[in-house]
Amino acid sequence: MWVFLSTLVVASVQSYTKLKEATVYWDAAQKSVVLREGVMEADGGAYGYFNDSLLLSGWSVLEICAGCGTDAVQEDETTFFLAGYLEGFLTAEQMSSHYSNMYPQLVKDEIVLNSIKRFLNKQDLWAREQVKMRRSTDPLWQHVGLILAQLDGLQAGAAQWAKNKQREPLSVFSVQLLNSIGDLLDLVPAFTPRSNSSGPAAFRTTGMGHCTALIKVLPGFENLLVGHSSWYTYAATMRIYKHWNFKLSDPYYATGKMSFSSYPGLLSSLDDFYLLGSGLLMTQTSISVFNSSLFSSLSPHSLLAWHRVRLANTLARTGQQWARVFSKFNSGTYNSQYMVVDLSRITLRHSIRDGALVVVEQIPGKVMHSEQTQALRRGYWPSYNIPFHAEIYNLSGFGVMWRRFGEDFSYDLSPRAKILRRDQAKVHNLDSLKQLMRYNNYKRDPYTRGHPCKTICCRNDLRQKRPRPGGCYDTKVTEFQMALQLVMEAVNGPTTQGGLQPFSWQSFNLTAHHGLPHIYNFSFVRMKPSLLRP
Repeated sequence: MWVFLSTLVVASVQSYTKLKEATVYWDAAQKSVVLREGVMEADGGAYGYFNDSLLLSGWSVLEICAGCGTDAVQEDETTFFLAGYLEGFLTAEQMSSHYSNMYPQLVKDEIVLNSIKRFLNKQDLWAREQVKMRRSTDPLWQHVGLILAQLDGLQAGAAQWAKNKQREPLSVFSVQLLNSIGDLLDLVPAFTPRSNSSGPAAFRTTGMGHCTALIKVLPGFENLLVGHSSWYTYAATMRIYKHWNFKLSDPYYATGKMSFSSYPGLLSSLDDFYLLGSGLLMTQTSISVFNSSLFSSLSPHSLLAWHRVRLANTLARTGQQWARVFSKFNSGTYNSQYMVVDLSRITLRHSIRDGALVVVEQIPGKVMHSEQTQALRRGYWPSYNIPFHAEIYNLSGFGVMWRRFGEDFSYDLSPRAKILRRDQAKVHNLDSLKQLMRYNNYKRDPYTRGHPCKTICCRNDLRQKRPRPGGCYDTKVTEFQMALQLVMEAVNGPTTQGGLQPFSWQSFNLTAHHGLPHIYNFSFVRMKPSLLRP
């Protein structure tokens, strides 16, 4: 056992009360996994720990090293399977709670459920068939195969935990649903029956936007600061911050190191907020598709958004490469604006070279990207769920919505656009960035018009009419030197800035919230990997 490593990890998480360590090996002769609980062994196929610290700090922490220290050569597919198995075993209890919380939020109709099951099953079968046919000649499909191996391992590890505890394991569909939560935000409305699918009725309102982001450069290029606040149901606050280090033999991969905000059972971030060993930083805000006629192009013969994000994160060394990889086999689901920052293109106090910021936007049938480094040189790039590219803006239906309902749908004049334009100049360090990304002064700010969600960090639970437990439920921030070390700070829970009362489930007990904090009044926590050795 690597005693020093174990001591280091325990010391780094000494404030946490629940620490689980484990190592997994692949027994080639028996074609089975050997699991050793309570230890992290350097010669293991994968080893790591899980700190169940959600109720204490607002975040649990998972760290896994796969293929890192083994003396024997290990197939990349085995490395990914074991990484998934270890994560599934360590976090199976949280996976079950998160599924119980999220299922009723996503699926409310039996017809829609059956359509989703068929779509996800067909997509999975198609992807696996493509892997068999094309992985020997195409690096992209080789890596799709690795992602699917990790997904299979996740299912198997969680099932092993359930067997040990004599509990019912999560089904294959349950694990598919967890990983496809973002994609379901578009699949559910796409499969929801409508009486009229043409003409003006083809444009419809959707659920709330999903996230606010800001990339800020100080006036003398002294620093780069990045912040992101997620918006969704508060039932999704079972947060896990993940550090992965996967060592591969494949010469095409750019990095196996990533640190990201995530959830139980998800092999992606969903938020998305990634710090990558390649020197790339990626974040995102979602784009609503009001023009529902676009959903007619959806096909299971495609790669879901979470698949393509994982592929781009692993294979890309530049923002342009990230955009090209992500654009392939577009599913048209979890439509979003992605911002990819290449830290290698930034020299503090000296220059920001072309390629430092690439902005990618997806809707059904189209993915566009553009070089936006000049915006960083001028000071900042904001993102608030409204498309930047004119073609994406108009095709998705924002132009129609602006003409019908006003400036809430305007890229330049929506409330968050105005607030970010006004207040980004106040950001000069991490603390001031935190203030802005948690900002909610809805009672006094003229741009909010008294609405607790027309601001940077939404509090839907404070609405006078039809309050509901949803809105801005976390914030992540980092700066240039921290990002290079895969370090950031995060807080979980609705904002309390400006004297707003902490959110409590007391008034919303009918909403499933298994395993979640009763009251959210957490502080920022620093996330720093300890197993990501060079």
